[in-house]
This record gives sequence, C-alpha cells and structure tokens, in this order.
Amino acid sequence: MAQPDFDEIIDRTGTACSKWDDMQASYGVSPKDGIAMWVADMDFRPPASVQRAVERMAAHGVYGYPGANPAYLDAIRWWMANRHGWAIEPDWILTVHGLVNGTAICVDAFTQPGDRVIVMTPVYHAFARVIRAAGREVAEFPLAIEDGQYRMDWDGWARQLTGRERMLILCSPHNPGGRVWSPEELRQVADFCTAHDLILVSDEIHHDLVMPGAPRHTVMAKAVPGIASRLVTLTAATKSFNIAGAHIGNVIVADEALRKRLQGRMMALGISPGLFGLGMVAAAYSPEGAAWVDALVAYLDGNRRIFDAGLAAIPGLRSMPLQATYLAWVDFSGTGMERAEFTRRVEQGARIAANHGGSFGTGGEDFLRFNLATPRARVTEAVARLQEAFRDLQ
Repeated sequence: MAQPDFDEIIDRTGTACSKWDDMQASYGVSPKDGIAMWVADMDFRPPASVQRAVERMAAHGVYGYPGANPAYLDAIRWWMANRHGWAIEPDWILTVHGLVNGTAICVDAFTQPGDRVIVMTPVYHAFARVIRAAGREVAEFPLAIEDGQYRMDWDGWARQLTGRERMLILCSPHNPGGRVWSPEELRQVADFCTAHDLILVSDEIHHDLVMPGAPRHTVMAKAVPGIASRLVTLTAATKSFNIAGAHIGNVIVADEALRKRLQGRMMALGISPGLFGLGMVAAAYSPEGAAWVDALVAYLDGNRRIFDAGLAAIPGLRSMPLQATYLAWVDFSGTGMERAEFTRRVEQGARIAANHGGSFGTGGEDFLRFNLATPRARVTEAVARLQEAFRDLQ
C-alpha cells in the first residue's frame, strides 16, 4: 500500500460540505481565510480500496436496490475479530443510516414518551437532540474531572435517579473528552444499568482511533459478557475512514429479544441501507484499510502533539489529554474570561470555527472542541493564530 498523503490540502469548499461551506453561517468564519475545526469529519481522502470500490460501482452504472451482501457482513465480522478481538455473528448486525439514526431507533424502540434517557455530560450533542425530539427527557449526569481527565461520578449520579430512567447511552471512547474507559469503568457502567434496569446503548464509533501509548479500547460486549440481554453496541466505519457521507452504521445486538424489537421499529420506519455505503464499508474493513488506519492514527498523534504543545504556551488554556478520537477538548476557564470573550477571540481573532462546549451539555461551558483531523500545515497555522489571539496573556 502506498503511504497515504495526509498532508495534501484538499479544497472542500463548494462541494456541499457542511464543515467548510456552512461555517460562515454558523460561526461567522469565512472559508476563504478561516480554518474549519468543528464538524467531526476529516479533511483526508479515504483508503484507495474505498475509492476503487466506488469507481467499480460507478463503472457498472446500474444503481438498483441492494440485496443480500455477505461480503459486507463478513468484512464487519473480520474487522471486529481482528481489530477488537470481538467475535460476532452475521445475524447480530443491523444496518442503519449512521449512528445518530441508530441512536434514535434505540430511543424509539426501548423507551416511551416522558421516559428519561441518561447521558454522561459533556457528551456528543446529537444524543440530546434525538432524545428531546422523540419526546423523552434528557437526564444529564455530569462527569467529574480528576487529574485533568473525566471520571464517572457514581455517588452523585445515584442521587439523581428518579425511577423514570429507561436507558443509558455510553460514549466509548468519550467524545469530546477523548477518554478511553477502562474495563473496570465499563463493568461499573454495566452494574449500574443492571441495578437500575436500564437498556445500555454503547456508542463505540471512535474505537479505531486510539492514540499510541493510550490504554487499549475494550468493547463493552467483551468487558462484560453478562450484559448482553440489555446491551446494544453501535459501531461504524464512517469515522475511521472518513466516509460519513455514506450514512451507514452498524447496530450490533447479540440478544435475540432486543434485536427483534429493533428490527420491528426499523421495519415500521422503512430503514434499509444504501448501495454505495455497503460497498464502501466492505472495502474499508480490509487489510488495506487496517494499514491505512494505522498510518492515520500515527499522523493524528503528530497533530495532537503540535496542538497540545502550542496551547501549553498560552497561559490559562489547557487541552484535555487525548487518548482517542481526533477531537481536542480545550478548557479556557484558566483565562478568567467570559465565554463570549474567549469564543470571540477564537472565531474573530484567530478565524477558527470550533464547536462551542455548551452544546455538549452540562460541564462543557468553558470549553471549545477542535477537530485535528486536517493536514498538519493547518494545525500548525491554527496554533499560531491562537497564540496571536491570546498574546496578551503570554
């Protein structure tokens, strides 16, 4: 496999790209001179194996309804076994239109209007969005910070229970904090769900993107095999290979009763996969794709080091240690500035579009999230711009 060129600057403007074409409207940052570091996709081409698969489909020229696709299921099973040591059966795999869609279907299938769904905040903002849209209540259980990293606060969370909770959504690895939860922490989550009769939805979309030297990601189904009767695992190739536009994800359910409930809701909603996504995933989950991901993670780690070192030179700014994902979670509370002021400096001074921390729920108010999955020249430029925007602190 040829070495991927992650340094290539690819102009994504004018391609209906949310990350670049929408940042002017969302942040007042022009794509002409701004840096898009908000939407969680990468500015890199996917592996050549994926591109070849798309070109083969285009060359065939007939885009009818897809049918049985054993190559797709076999590729998912191969990937989970070889990359995560997790043996799954083909009939455990349900295919959805991305993991936000998968989360929404779980909420629809396993809870009723008025029920409470637990999320550990700050956490991926789409969880709360789909919970509220379904007429359920978001139960924000804030994470604690110890030694600069997030920790689960079981004593505090137990006091928040009302008896109306029906589901807990776990983000593993954690977005936006970049934590890889330990097997012991996963067992604690499982014990909590068992004790309070909660369906556990484990969103593991970032499981391939673990930094060198960080703790190894453990699949919840492996950490606690006994939780299968209440466990739904969400995975996807979309984050790992930058194919989010394919809108395809895996809902993996070992328990037959849980799986039938989900299948029933999917049938009622008319959920079925798209042709191109199936082919792209089958091509991504391959030895060539594995080598590409290894090269990607090494590159992202280099970006992380540059970004963290640059921010460390700005008094009052601190980037949470990034164990997984490509999303830097930066705490601005040490500057003593109001949120409006540090946000203004980033957007208007540095001309960088970064996610506002408050959108991730309680505990995110003093943070911004920066996407580091972009060519290194842009990360270096972003650091220089941030240092200039906060020069009066140095």
